[in-house]
Amino acid sequence: MPINYYIFLAVTLFCIGVAGVLTRRNAIIIFMCVELMLNAVNLLLVAFSKMQFNMVGKIHPQAGIDAQIFVFFIMVVAAAEVSVGLAVIVMMYRNTHSIDVNFLNRLKH
Repeated sequence: MPINYYIFLAVTLFCIGVAGVLTRRNAIIIFMCVELMLNAVNLLLVAFSKMQFNMVGKIHPQAGIDAQIFVFFIMVVAAAEVSVGLAVIVMMYRNTHSIDVNFLNRLKH
């Protein structure tokens, strides 16, 4: 499959994620949109890694492995981000009984 399809899909997913972060006020949906953006970047990294492997894979058998390892570490950091983010959302819900991010200004006082 040509790389153009992967690029189009990743850009579409990333734009949906950006639109969700900018327009939504629900903290859980904002975190889901951030994860969508991270997965779009991961898709591009793996697609370019596969493209590099197809170009020089016969010469260097380890070509393209670096991006896949980088994607693995991005997924580990994203999992840690989700756990911390959900803990913050639970504490925000306990204090304000809402997960609307506009209520975060109330936590300053």
